[in-house]
Amino acid sequence: MSELKALIFDVDGTLAETEEQHRLAFNAAFHDAGLPYEWSVDRYRELLGVTGGKQRMAAFFAGVGDTTSPAAIAELHRAKNRIYAEAVADGQVRLRTGIARLLMEAREAGMRLAIATTTSRENLLALLHATMGSAHRIFEVMVTGGDVAVLKPDPEVYLKALTQLGLPAENCLAFEDSAAGLESATRAGLRTVVTPSLYTSHHRFGPAALVVSSLGEPGSPPRVCQGGLAPDTHVDLAVLRGLVG
Repeated sequence: MSELKALIFDVDGTLAETEEQHRLAFNAAFHDAGLPYEWSVDRYRELLGVTGGKQRMAAFFAGVGDTTSPAAIAELHRAKNRIYAEAVADGQVRLRTGIARLLMEAREAGMRLAIATTTSRENLLALLHATMGSAHRIFEVMVTGGDVAVLKPDPEVYLKALTQLGLPAENCLAFEDSAAGLESATRAGLRTVVTPSLYTSHHRFGPAALVVSSLGEPGSPPRVCQGGLAPDTHVDLAVLRGLVG
């Protein structure tokens, strides 16, 4: 039997429902730059099939025949990130249900914590500072989009997190919200808990060890979409240990 030693978290959609705030920030950046674009919820849901903000804009511009240069896209992305960080600092994004509880349970139990995300370090730190304050230091390892050559669904971000933790995949669990993230974690050999988000509820999560609407809280269990979870049970360390044992 494998012993659970570390939890590795995705960020956008997993730690917090951030994608709607990202969409609004993209639109604000377009407006400020005088560009005639406004991404609707449905359009953004489609665009999320491309991981990475700069890559997402580049794919969109190519699709509409816009020849905006890579340098201009990079500047737009920086402007978008500033707008997003201001919104996060203003308290417009909160951790998802059960995240704060599980992180504290894991910390108290001596479990190691890591992050594996395709978002930028700037966006990650803005979110962690706003939602967790100094407690964000509980994450021993943080691998972001700027640390890898290839973004999810490639497994590189998770493989780097495992290397930095110095642990094999069988001693860790990943937490994701999207099919691309699940594929990335699975290809790195990780069993994965999925909590679909606002923009990923239509994805298929076949390889996941457990799919639940959230991690839940005592007295407020999540809806189970896939996998086994006892009735009236929230996702805690006992449940997670059972997924790797």
